[in-house]
Amino acid sequence: MTTERRFAHPVLDAPALGDAPVAVRVLGDDLVLWRDAAGTPRAAPDRCPHRGTRLSLGRVCEGQIECPYHGWRFDGAGRCVSVPALPAFVPPDSHGLATHRLSEAHGLLWLHLEAEARLPSFTAEADPKLRKLNVGPYEVAASAPRIVENFLDLAHFGFVHEGWLGDRAHTVLDDYRTEPTAAGFVASGCRAWQPQSNRLSSEGSWVDYRYEVTSPWSAVLTKLPEKQDGYRDEIALFVCPVDEEHSRVWFRMALTDFDSSDEQIRAFQHTIFTQDQPVLESQRPKRLPLSSGEVHCAADRSSAAYRRFLRESGITFGVLP
Repeated sequence: MTTERRFAHPVLDAPALGDAPVAVRVLGDDLVLWRDAAGTPRAAPDRCPHRGTRLSLGRVCEGQIECPYHGWRFDGAGRCVSVPALPAFVPPDSHGLATHRLSEAHGLLWLHLEAEARLPSFTAEADPKLRKLNVGPYEVAASAPRIVENFLDLAHFGFVHEGWLGDRAHTVLDDYRTEPTAAGFVASGCRAWQPQSNRLSSEGSWVDYRYEVTSPWSAVLTKLPEKQDGYRDEIALFVCPVDEEHSRVWFRMALTDFDSSDEQIRAFQHTIFTQDQPVLESQRPKRLPLSSGEVHCAADRSSAAYRRFLRESGITFGVLP
């Protein structure tokens, strides 16, 4: 999983990490998160090096995480600083934890398994004309690549999201194109007829869509409804690959809508994703086949581009050859 470690992974809503340790799972590994004495978020394997106990069952004392079994304490750098049974003992480096950096972006905490691990971009974040909020997380019994591919797919709107993002009378897709970028690819020229493209829309309209894949497990959708002059939605999908066949999903919303409440916006997005979720969890195989096992048509250009991108990037987690 060398390639997968080159990318930062979303693990937790930033405000959710308070005074207590939090257990997370990323790429099949169990980790514990906590804040040190300076309030800096920290991450380490969720296993005490002494007797293998889950550190997430312990507590945080003065910024040090304390094992619930024998009270060993570790500071933010992972050093073992206290063995209560032997107060005079100075633990060597071999008694410490291998820590990983966490950063905060898009309202989330991101795990960096390597020093140069890259965060996915979301240019709408810096636009003061757009309102931002997060929706999620959702625990989904599907591989991360299956979830991203679904996000890129327009052809399911009239069936999975009938009456919301599509209807059965408007299922024909216009031609659209995909172009590679340094971080992934862009799909542009996409259009969809939508009975309700966003929470404020009161009638059906054509909506211009643009997708941008910004990492193997993230993508950004830009929506421009024809009948809402000046309205724009920028929706980022951020997926944490928990293990090969389970994921944690967030949506970062950047919207022109300043009239709806947070609850109303979240309810609309929740309706859309929970229509997708049972379909995603029903797919077999759960891991995304990159080269064989599923048939395709011309409407699947974005899926083909995404699978090609994963192959060329050397991604092996959550996929089948």
